[in-house]
Amino acid sequence: MKALFQEAGIPVAPYGVLRAWEAREQDDTALRFIEANIGYPCFVKPANGGSSVGVSRAESREDMGPALGMAFDYDDKAVVEAAVNGREVEVSVLGNEHPEASVAGEVIPDRTFYDYESKYAASSTTRLVIPADLPNDVSQRVRDLALRTYQVMGCEGYARVDFFVTADNTVIANEVNTIPGFTSISMYPKLWAASGLEYADLLTRILDLALERHERENRS
Repeated sequence: MKALFQEAGIPVAPYGVLRAWEAREQDDTALRFIEANIGYPCFVKPANGGSSVGVSRAESREDMGPALGMAFDYDDKAVVEAAVNGREVEVSVLGNEHPEASVAGEVIPDRTFYDYESKYAASSTTRLVIPADLPNDVSQRVRDLALRTYQVMGCEGYARVDFFVTADNTVIANEVNTIPGFTSISMYPKLWAASGLEYADLLTRILDLALERHERENRS
């Protein structure tokens, strides 16, 4: 994902990839590269997954062992990303050939980062600010970049695109969630509701897009 972003000129935070076999064989070449080019603090996450499962924050080399161990429980490849000091802003995208973007929303987590507990625990005090309190030009830039990112990834149907917005309003792509949360407290449907598309109509639209894609594939 990150490599595709970079090839398309979409800004991303510094990152690197570490494979399980490198950790098993105690080959720290990749780790030294990551430390030299990313540094601490950083986030360690499985290359595939969702809901922040297996994701942890490493403040030093001592944290990397447990962090990588957790990531490798879910994938044999871990992505290590520089921690970005910025606001977490998300956009819901909907469509096949001609996707549309919702208003942008901001996640204000109740802890160091937006982990699984922050997303789903009943005790979570994480706040969703919809629409995000951003200057109009920055909000539009985020939405435009969400559409571009969605298309670069070859997404169809629906997805949520997540960004960081720094203090100087630099927009950095974080990731694309191709199966975003769809609970009553999830950002994806809330963003569309704020954009004028209610939950039932959103579901109908997603089903229509799936049928449209199915018909297109059958014609080819």
